[in-house]
Order: sequence, then structure tokens, then C-alpha cells
Amino acid sequence: MATSRIRQEGCYVCTMTDETKLAENRTEWAEDRTIMANERTFASWTGAGMGAIGLALGFKAIFGDFEPTWVARLIALVPLCAAVILFWAAERKATKTLNRLTEHDIKATGHITLKLIAALMSLTALGTGYILWML
Repeated sequence: MATSRIRQEGCYVCTMTDETKLAENRTEWAEDRTIMANERTFASWTGAGMGAIGLALGFKAIFGDFEPTWVARLIALVPLCAAVILFWAAERKATKTLNRLTEHDIKATGHITLKLIAALMSLTALGTGYILWML
């Protein structure tokens, strides 16, 4: 091991070695992988929310001629509400994780982009709910 020592104020201080630099690189890469995993988790939660929107559309197809119609509409709204909750929970968790991490060799998705995706997906869920209620 190629460690050099420097005498400083009566004690020896080890300077950075090649092994230390490699360990720092591995730590930085692990942090970058965590950022990428965080983005995949956000995408997964967003996909689950879009699946909930699809479930609401499926309920409308199944309960098409159901009487009273307001009951079928109310049941279809449940997964739409779940979708909105999923979108914003995903955004909150992803943002919280990104605030703790530092980018090294990658460029993470920005906070504004995460909020924009959550907002657009929420508008999609709310619009779907409106259309389903009006049909």
C-alpha cells in the first residue's frame, strides 16, 4: 500500500492514497446509482397511478348500464383519487431523496420536472373523472 505520511503538529497524518481515491469513486458511483433507482421508483409509482386511471375506465365499461348511475360513477372515482395520491406521493418521496443526494457523473431529473409530471398526471386523472361523471 502506497501511503505517504506527513508530520503535522506532532502527529502523523496520512495523505490520500490510490485506494482511498478508488473508495471515494465507488461511493460516488453508488450515490449516482441511488439517484437512478429513485427515478425508476418515481416512474413505477407514476405507472401505478396510470394503471389506476385505466381501472377507473374499466369500471365505467363494466358498470355502463348500472342503476343508479351515481353509484357506478362514485366507484370509478376511487381509483382516480388513488392515482392522484400516488402521483404526489411519488413526487414528494423522489424530491426528498434527491435533496439528500449529490450528483457526480449523472444529471438527475430536476425537482420542477417531477412536479410537472405529477401535476400533468393529476390533471389527467381529474379530467378522466370529469368525463366519466358526465357520461
